[in-house]
Amino acid sequence: MTILLSFVGIAVAALPDAEHVISQKGRQFRPGAIGLHPGEHITVVNDAADLIHHAYIDASDLTYDSGDQDPGTSAVISFPKGGDFLVLCGIHPKMKLTVHVE
Repeated sequence: MTILLSFVGIAVAALPDAEHVISQKGRQFRPGAIGLHPGEHITVVNDAADLIHHAYIDASDLTYDSGDQDPGTSAVISFPKGGDFLVLCGIHPKMKLTVHVE
């Protein structure tokens, strides 16, 4: 039993980072907040059937701009270092996603 648990521990440690998918549905990011580790990324998916979205970050130490995202498209945002970041939608100003990287 101990050998099996040790093997399972090694297998888990070798798995790639978890997939962090953020939905853009209606005029909201879902979930609205997420915690990550440095080097992880999120995939922002436009799940709205009839809305274009535009994810961006404008921070002093990280900038990102997805451009216009048609329904069904996705964008990947990487977070190379720690900090607190706000992902906004350039089309729908009330859409906000808080990302805490620690």
